[in-house]
Amino acid sequence: MSNTIKTVALVSAVAASFAAHATSAAADGAKEKCFGVSLAGANDCAAGPGTTCAGTSKVDYQGNAWTLVDAGTCADIELPAMADGGKRMGSLEELKRDIPM
Repeated sequence: MSNTIKTVALVSAVAASFAAHATSAAADGAKEKCFGVSLAGANDCAAGPGTTCAGTSKVDYQGNAWTLVDAGTCADIELPAMADGGKRMGSLEELKRDIPM
């Protein structure tokens, strides 16, 4: 194998490594916890009483259960209105609504 081919192979491997690292780093930074948007049993993890981890929320839009969403989209997720007609929105902080008894 010539030195040119070896150099091209090495540079390609290093470039691929950097590209893979940059992609995973970008993906890690592109998500945020959004409370109160997941359906029952579809949360990503716990936030308080009534949840223990992924998939354990008891009610739809449970305020203390979070789901990872794209960064900057949490408050823009369209959710059905609450029973009293009030607007239901996602939050970057734990909510006190829709908590099972």
